[in-house]
Amino acid sequence: MFIVRYKSIFFALSAMLMGASLFAILFFGLNLGIDFKGGALLEVSYPNGRPEIQTIEEGIKSIGLGNTTIQPAGENSIILRTKDLSGEERMGVLNVLSLGGTTVFEEERFNSIGPVIGSELKRKAVIAIIIVMVAIILFITFAFRRVSLPVPSWKYGLVAIIALLHDVIIPTGVFALLGNFFIDFQINVLFVTALLAILGFSVHDTIVVFDRIRENLRRNKEYHIDKEFAETVGEGLSQTFTRSINTSMTVVFVMLILYFLGGEPTRQFALALSVGVIAGTYSSLFIASPLLVVIEKWQRR
Repeated sequence: MFIVRYKSIFFALSAMLMGASLFAILFFGLNLGIDFKGGALLEVSYPNGRPEIQTIEEGIKSIGLGNTTIQPAGENSIILRTKDLSGEERMGVLNVLSLGGTTVFEEERFNSIGPVIGSELKRKAVIAIIIVMVAIILFITFAFRRVSLPVPSWKYGLVAIIALLHDVIIPTGVFALLGNFFIDFQINVLFVTALLAILGFSVHDTIVVFDRIRENLRRNKEYHIDKEFAETVGEGLSQTFTRSINTSMTVVFVMLILYFLGGEPTRQFALALSVGVIAGTYSSLFIASPLLVVIEKWQRR
């Protein structure tokens, strides 16, 4: 198949995307939400119409809360992100939001997380992702234990982990870029949830392709069919290519609808999942299986 024949081009494209994502993460940094760095999030709605954002910003600055973010949400709501608030500071914020008691508003939600809890959540998020990856490599090694030639089963798991790193780094890089320059998209617990969902979706897609390759190897051995490993991999990709693309596009279409019609938290989750699903489909078809061919060639040398 053309994917195996032109694998160097697809590897180079992935390397550039991962390099750009790592550059964005390391040099621009991640716009961490209050889940990970601590702080307060307050969302209010104005039944009679939202005041000017500039007026609210000037009022918040006057009470000396330091670095705060005020973001419009929907037609008549705003979301305020700031440091962890004391009781007195919170009352001052509510007074500003009501424009000194002259404007009616409704408090939709208020979340407050201390920096200690934020650090603990960050640590647990990293541990969760590592545990998922280790479990995946162990499962694939066990599932493909009877396919030891020409590539050992544990190397299927290793290739899957390389593909998963690709699928995690690219969405994170996109959010690092968006969160610092374009949109106030933050890295929060919902983003980590999206990453875990991406890992599950991507490894499922990768295993489907690997399983087809395994069946083709068994068939070749059973019927004494002499085929190069690269040809067998290309055949497996041809048999699963359309199915993978169709499945992924279905998920992406649903996520795009959520992005344009959903609320602010839903939009961030939908965008992260959309980018991850596209990256995961690409890695399953254009990275993981061709890497098996490269490994087989190295072994023969």
